[in-house]
Amino acid sequence: MADANTLSAKSVLMSQKSARAWQRMLSGRRLDLLDPSPVDVELSDIAHGLARVARWNGQTIGDYPFSVAQHSVLVLELFRTAAPDAGPVAQLQALLHDAPEYVMGDIISPFKAAMGGNYKDVENRLLSAIFLRFSLPATMTAALAKQVKRADREAAYYEATHLAGFDTVEARKLFGEPSQPTFEVDAFETLIRPWPTQQAHQRFIEAFESISTRIAGA
Repeated sequence: MADANTLSAKSVLMSQKSARAWQRMLSGRRLDLLDPSPVDVELSDIAHGLARVARWNGQTIGDYPFSVAQHSVLVLELFRTAAPDAGPVAQLQALLHDAPEYVMGDIISPFKAAMGGNYKDVENRLLSAIFLRFSLPATMTAALAKQVKRADREAAYYEATHLAGFDTVEARKLFGEPSQPTFEVDAFETLIRPWPTQQAHQRFIEAFESISTRIAGA
């Protein structure tokens, strides 16, 4: 006869297996958040979700939230400015750097640090599944990750100072000294002014498809 400890362990295991860890997507896919499969990743779901997830917990000025989809396009443009010779694979990984947030949401960095490693593990597994879905390497190289992180921090600086109420001194302490974007002022203003949800969705799709076409033609 099984002892009480064995029965208890079996009960915990059964409970873990029966707990729901997936989300039904609008595409009809059922994405397992703990063990994601690339076949359950769809671009339409990513764009839909990211266009509706607000950066800075929604604490930004403007008529619309500044979405993760728009942030992703901004990071891509800053990345291209700093690394003009980067190929389309690197550019697509840069665009998708925050793609797991289409199901995980955008959690501000201080809270991520407080949550610890489990959150990062889940995020990394989702990102790898997303990369593999689009025939990209499962992870970024260390050099690419550093470049994308720099563009991400620069985007955070500009968002913080233009939208989220930070002064430049505080933003520099938190995100570092930004480089000056080489694209025109009007283009930058377009990128930093919050877009309506459908525009953010469409601009993300357009950026993705433009890069993907270059990969396919290589």
